[in-house]
Amino acid sequence: MGILASLVAGGVFPGAAFAAKDGRLGAPTPFSWDMLVSQARSLAAKPYVAPATATHAAADFDEAVRLTYGDLPAIAGNIRLFPAARINAPKPVRIAIVATGQAREIIDTSGLFAGHRAIDPVGFRVMDDTGRSDWLAFQGASYFRASGSRDQYGLSARGIAVDTGLSSGEEFPDFTRFWVEQTGPDTTRVHALLDGPSLCGAYAFECRNTKGAVIQDVTAALFLRKNVAQLGLAPVSSMFWYDQSTPRARPDWRPEIHDSDGLAIWSGNGERVWRPLENPSSPRLHAMRADSPRGFGLLQRDQAFDHYQDDGAFYDRRPSLWIEPKGNWGPGAVGLFEMPTTSETLDNVAIFWKADRPAKAGERRDIAYRLTWSSQDPTIDGTARCADVFEGPGGIPGAPPIEGVRKFVFDFAGSSLAGLDRSSGVAAQTDLPSAAIAAATAYPIARSDGRWRAMIDVRMKAVNQPQFRLFLKRGNAALSETVIKAIET
Repeated sequence: MGILASLVAGGVFPGAAFAAKDGRLGAPTPFSWDMLVSQARSLAAKPYVAPATATHAAADFDEAVRLTYGDLPAIAGNIRLFPAARINAPKPVRIAIVATGQAREIIDTSGLFAGHRAIDPVGFRVMDDTGRSDWLAFQGASYFRASGSRDQYGLSARGIAVDTGLSSGEEFPDFTRFWVEQTGPDTTRVHALLDGPSLCGAYAFECRNTKGAVIQDVTAALFLRKNVAQLGLAPVSSMFWYDQSTPRARPDWRPEIHDSDGLAIWSGNGERVWRPLENPSSPRLHAMRADSPRGFGLLQRDQAFDHYQDDGAFYDRRPSLWIEPKGNWGPGAVGLFEMPTTSETLDNVAIFWKADRPAKAGERRDIAYRLTWSSQDPTIDGTARCADVFEGPGGIPGAPPIEGVRKFVFDFAGSSLAGLDRSSGVAAQTDLPSAAIAAATAYPIARSDGRWRAMIDVRMKAVNQPQFRLFLKRGNAALSETVIKAIET
């Protein structure tokens, strides 16, 4: 057995041994999940105190980048730190390294950043076995993300969402302390303490980097200080600027720019739902019924490089994030909040699950779920999926557009459509009022290897709803997932 293997087997990693020896870590103290839960409960009983600003920080974003990246030593095998920056990352966090039930806090960061001076940490990242790339990062408020199966960061998860999209304003609780334990070369256990004006929480993340995905099993115990109007569980944030369906003039030379292109929901009743993302003209919040959901998440289904033509940001490699609840979450809905954006630097999309049961001060809520970060679509089964959405003027191509009519086009692909043709009785089912439908058809796309197209012309003045539903059916049987399309009049 080699040196590294023997240290791993013994529960100790070279970085942890090095740090302890040269005084970077404090004295060991016992640590456990029960102790963390007790700490969160006690903290919730006290008045909220906002985190202090970092004393030792980078002057700006450029200096923070220089401090972060380079040939730097790691803590606990493959953990590296993010430095505080006065402008965009001013809140320091406390980080401890855990081994064999003992936690040792990082008390000296000198030499852990380029330039060798001590800087307050605001988060950490987990490196792969090469030491040149990271696959997991926690930084800022309660945000964290993983690189998925194609070594490319994109969307982010959050510990909690409080009043996202409400006119009262959103609250952003912080992970203020972390306990990190290297449990293997490709596995990491992270515990975190969350604190905010409305609640405190204890979190545990069992993280593993596989060849096909990064998987995190999340357990949380939440303690509410105040009533919360909208408590968003398992929240995710992403960016959608535009794609092929955007009706407005394209604002950039690249054909599409987005981290995610749709929200997928697998409801407890078995219905599959696909809601294409949009860049709205004004903020909007939607709630989609999802009692006892089997899964939901933001996906990047379009993974064709030529659809983006971006050889720097690589939007075709951005991972999807699928959430699988553990246990029965009960009645509730998936919330989708979309804000307008004019660039790719703003996360303007958020999703979360909200229980019907009101979130009241003094209560405890326990929740568990699995996060899967991957480029493999978790919704693939026998049901046809929506592969593309287009929008344009109503009427026949080549003829003058019909005034007041808008055309919506949905392409579907999947094994449920195999062998069907125009005589098979496939139709598009929608919940639009009959007065709003100028024309509707569904047919197999020529030379498309099994794809079907649903095309519907809509009289916009006859529409009195913010969105409509559409799916392919044959008789009484659904052949496709249900697409929910937002309408901007």
